[in-house]
Amino acid sequence: MSKKLEITLRRSFIGRPGKHKRVVAGLGLRRMHQTVVREDTPQIRGMVEKISHLLDVKEIS
Repeated sequence: MSKKLEITLRRSFIGRPGKHKRVVAGLGLRRMHQTVVREDTPQIRGMVEKISHLLDVKEIS
């Protein structure tokens, strides 16, 4: 059974570099306090690590 990540955008990406905005969009986040559930893969972990200062991440099974 694969693990999943619950990812919440806690801080605004306004004024952040374009790369950060594209990573936020790539995770499927559009507005603050929005939560999405994604598979726990190395690709998603890398995206989360790039903008970890903007996110709140929980592991769910």
